[in-house]
Amino acid sequence: MKRFDVRHLAFSGLGVCLTIGLGALTMAQNSGSGEVKSIQLSQREIIETLDGKDARAAWRLVTIAPGQQDSAHRHAGPVFGYVLEGEYEHAMDDEPIKTYKAGETFYEPSGSVHRVAQNPSSKTQTRLLAVILHPRDAKQVTIREKVKE
Repeated sequence: MKRFDVRHLAFSGLGVCLTIGLGALTMAQNSGSGEVKSIQLSQREIIETLDGKDARAAWRLVTIAPGQQDSAHRHAGPVFGYVLEGEYEHAMDDEPIKTYKAGETFYEPSGSVHRVAQNPSSKTQTRLLAVILHPRDAKQVTIREKVKE
């Protein structure tokens, strides 16, 4: 039952944060170079637990410039995402790359390597709203994978 409650909370939060995110769209500008832009819109403690630990939900607005690709990473808890604008190419672990369009949602299980996260367009930006559930004591919510030499 807790899994349903956590997902229900996350998707309920998507509706609230969609409104906040749309207002923040004009604030999140990205030059197309460097790291993917991610702005925390909100964070709150939740009563559900993740692996027996007290948890939080964080809402983030992510902007990916035309042709930009994020580095491989994982998250400390599950992620529920919504594509606000543009297209988003996404792949977890060994899964094939999937393209999501504006209005579509995606899910990332806890700890899975997010090996592909990119904007396939050379002309338009991509904007995502992400709800990340994570343990309250997590030092990092997003953990970057070490680059192999």
